[in-house]
Amino acid sequence: MERFMNLINKERVIIAGGGASGLVAAITAARRGFEVLILEKQDRVGKKILATGNGRCNYTNINISGYNFYGKNREIIENVVKEFPPERIVGFFKELGIQEYIDNTGKIYPNSLQSSSILDVLRLECRYLGVKEICTSEVKEIIKKNDSFIIKTTDKTYTCDKVIAAFGGRASPQLCSSGSGYPILESLGHSVNHIFPGLVQLKLDSNYLKRISGIKVEGNITAYSDGTEIKKDSGEILFTNYGISGPPILQLSRHCVDSIEKNRDVVISLDIFPKYEKNELFALIENRFVKMKYKTIRESFIGLIHKTLVDVVLMEAGIKDKDLPGTKFRTKEIYRIVNVLKDWKFKVLGPYYWEHAQVTAGGIDTRDIHPSTMESKLIKGLYIIGEIMDVDGDCGGYNLHWAWSTGYAAGRSL
Repeated sequence: MERFMNLINKERVIIAGGGASGLVAAITAARRGFEVLILEKQDRVGKKILATGNGRCNYTNINISGYNFYGKNREIIENVVKEFPPERIVGFFKELGIQEYIDNTGKIYPNSLQSSSILDVLRLECRYLGVKEICTSEVKEIIKKNDSFIIKTTDKTYTCDKVIAAFGGRASPQLCSSGSGYPILESLGHSVNHIFPGLVQLKLDSNYLKRISGIKVEGNITAYSDGTEIKKDSGEILFTNYGISGPPILQLSRHCVDSIEKNRDVVISLDIFPKYEKNELFALIENRFVKMKYKTIRESFIGLIHKTLVDVVLMEAGIKDKDLPGTKFRTKEIYRIVNVLKDWKFKVLGPYYWEHAQVTAGGIDTRDIHPSTMESKLIKGLYIIGEIMDVDGDCGGYNLHWAWSTGYAAGRSL
């Protein structure tokens, strides 16, 4: 990516939103000689960047592909992924001073492992290029008048030649992601595909949640919609007092919530012994009962699964007397226990709150956005980028990759 293109351009660009996509768009536009102004409703730009990757900013991923992104328009997804592979994003940030660190899963972080490093280099580059920021200035209305735009904020009115809408979505409203950009773009003729929380914890229907809240297990998890498998993942899973969390849950969540929004029954199945086939797990448990015949069934499971899970698993398996010796159990009863450990089913009630969602699924219909330039097909000079678009990605740096890529695409295409 070119750092300086040495072009002179007297046109003024206003960017509505100083998040990840807005900052990259500002840098790219300013390098091309445009006069750039960022209007940000928070007291500083880039606050949401600081919260990414648990404060370490997983800013892209070496495994980027179109399969990691979701939305109704596949054309724009495939075009952006092809145009902006991970090495291009890494190169952009390396020019700004970010040395990449790649973990064993392909996630890419700044070598400092600090989200602040990413934000700092973006803000420094904006400063060097003369990009102006006005914070605590929320855009309320965008009006197209002849060949220019009128931007109305909470307290002032601005005019410009081009506008980049980088409002963000609705996820994490505590960081001021209120979804205020949707009605503004709707007023300009754009459509909004139904929005819902993505990369979010799930609420479950279970009587045991309070008892097992806080327990972590490693396992495989599969989601079903009306009995049909829709997504599977694996990793560390955390039970909570409202349901379930953990990286694999976040990966499944947008698929589960999408199905629930369509009034489908969603069930997740948890396998907490993924390294064992059912017959192998049966043999393991039966052998423990024989070798520890002096112990009750409850006592026989200590050391095999988390102690707090023992009674809950036995209740799920329909075992009423937990103080009987294991040797008293018949084959079918052991298999009932095995079935719980390998296929523990929970009904999904819905997503946890927007405050806990990492991204917004749904958004501005991208069929009305040019797939290469991000310019609106309806309003010449208006560009739409980042999370407000109807594109969301998996957990692991994919959503930030989308923000950087669409911001750069808009900035270079003005």
